[in-house]
Formats: sequence, structure tokens, C-alpha cells
Amino acid sequence: MTTSSRTPLVHAAARPVATARPMMRAIVQHGYGRPDQVLRLEDVATPTARENEVVIRVHAAAIHVGDVVGVTGEPIIARLALGLTEPRRRVPGTDVAGTVVDVGAAVTRLHPGDEVFGWCDAAFAQYACAPADHFVAKASSLTWEQAAALGVSAWSALQLLRHRFQPRDSVLINGASGGLGSFAVQIARAFGAEVTAICSTGNVDVVRSLGATHVIDYTEEDFTAGEERYDYILDNVGNHSLSRLRRRLNAGGVLQSNNGTAGGRWFGTLGTVIRTAALSRLTHRQAPPSIRVPTREDLVAVKQLVDSGKVTPLIDTRFALADAAEALLHVAEGHARGTLVLTVEAAIPTSA
Repeated sequence: MTTSSRTPLVHAAARPVATARPMMRAIVQHGYGRPDQVLRLEDVATPTARENEVVIRVHAAAIHVGDVVGVTGEPIIARLALGLTEPRRRVPGTDVAGTVVDVGAAVTRLHPGDEVFGWCDAAFAQYACAPADHFVAKASSLTWEQAAALGVSAWSALQLLRHRFQPRDSVLINGASGGLGSFAVQIARAFGAEVTAICSTGNVDVVRSLGATHVIDYTEEDFTAGEERYDYILDNVGNHSLSRLRRRLNAGGVLQSNNGTAGGRWFGTLGTVIRTAALSRLTHRQAPPSIRVPTREDLVAVKQLVDSGKVTPLIDTRFALADAAEALLHVAEGHARGTLVLTVEAAIPTSA
């Protein structure tokens, strides 16, 4: 930019001396599209902690379907929140586990050296920064990868199940082997439900090992065509009509739709969200959409379930940070078993 002749010149000796920030490796997003076309591993400046924030050295970062939406920009309506023409966040990722390396002046609960898990912006990097309330202490029994998996999928499953049924009620979970579904099976069992899980042939044994009382292979049986009825249905897939699903409810039963990846390129599941919101006002058998942001209390509740031995994250595959695009493509295919995780080497590059 050209300097106006009326702008006073500042003598070089009077200019403040800028201190170069150390660099780190991170996955940087260049526009929307296929992960292998818009993501690159690059050097970026390490984050610094503001007053109420902490910086962690990332050991692992988990991937969920929301990360796929953020990178592909589809459904396109999501760009109203993500950024219309390009993503507002250069580095993807939210679910993370690592070691605290720096804290802001107002932070008293966490200290350098603490091992934590939680959520943040820009998790696909060697270092990440977020408000201190976004993190809780990591259970010593968990690996870094398992701790990172206790993010969006775990607290979403908790919110979708907590206070929704009584102990010994019958609960059906459609899409039981994915990231959210694998947590839902365990959390429903922890709350005392008799769980029926729907999954594919290759995941039957895994889902049964998570605590499902009954497992139905959807390639061999359509559960909506049977006679069995349930007190609560959590649908993570959206491959059956709402009316067909509600016919499988007991008197007083409730259907919760959570099919976050179905739908078209432009509007995704917005139509389902609108229908369930409208129907929930007309019948108690249809729960309204569950739209909440996570809280520290959610993370603490998840941690308590883990510490009690009632919930253990199911890890599908571990990828290196440099292979984030490949991992996102795997999640986008919709057949992940549990959670996919990036393992991160946090050494500062020699080029810094």
C-alpha cells in the first residue's frame, strides 16, 4: 500500500522491534473441496494464550463428521456459519488431547504440564489454544488417542441420551458402530437401558462388545418391519422415514433424529431438522432437534463415565498429522468403526 505524503514518517530507531513467533506444523485449508485437494501441511505461527486461555501441545486430534463438513463446505448452507466463499478458520479440527504448555494470566485451574482433553479451534496442528474451560484433566487410564476421541461425538451422545429414558427402558440406536453411535451404546447401557443396536455385518461383534443387549444386522433385517417396540429410538442414519420409525415406539416412546450426514448437497438435513421441530410441537413421540454447544460440565460428565469404566472410546484407525486428508476421506465414506484419530508429533520444525 502506498504511503500518503501527508502521513508522518517514523524514524527506524523509533519503531518497536517485533519478536518472531516460533513456527509449528499444521494442516492448512485452502478453500472448500475434497480434503486431498484443499488441505496442505504447512508451517504457521504457534498460538499464544490470552488472559483466559491455555496453549496445549497436541498429542492427538480426533475427526468427526463436522470436520468433513467444514473442509468440503457441504451442505452448502453450512457456509453461512463457516464462511461464504472461503473458510474463516485456516486450520480444521476441534477434538484434541495434549499437555498444557502455557496459560493466560487469569487461568488458575490449569498449569503447564497438565494432561488434558477437550475442544478448540484449529486442532489439526502441533499446538492449539482455547479458553481454559474447554479442557478437563485426562484420565490416566486413557491413551492420547482415546482421550482425543472424547470430544464432539462423546458429549453429543451424552446430550442425546441423558434424561431421555428410565433405567430398564428399551433403547434402539440406529448407526451404532460409528463415532457417536459407539459412545451412545455404552452411555445408554451406563444409564441402565436395554440396548438394541443396528449396524452392518462386519461390526456386529464389535457393537455387541460395547454392551448392546441385541444387535441387528441391517443388511439382513429391516428393524422397522419387525414387531419389536422401543421406549426411545436414537436415529443416527436417517435411512427410514420418521413415521416408519415412530411406529416402532411403545406408548409414550420418543424418537430422536440425529442423522447429521444425510441429505442433499445444498441443504443436507435441514429438511429433517425443520420437520422434527414442527412435529415435536404436535406429538410427544417426536423429540425436537438437539442443538447445543458443549460445556465443561459435559466434558466432566463424560470423564466420570470413563473413570467409572462404563465408557471406553473405540478407535478405528490412527493417522499421522500429514495424512489428515486421507483420514477425512475415510470418515466421509460413512463407514468408520468408532473414531479416527490423528497422532501429532509436536517438535518445532528446524526451519522455525
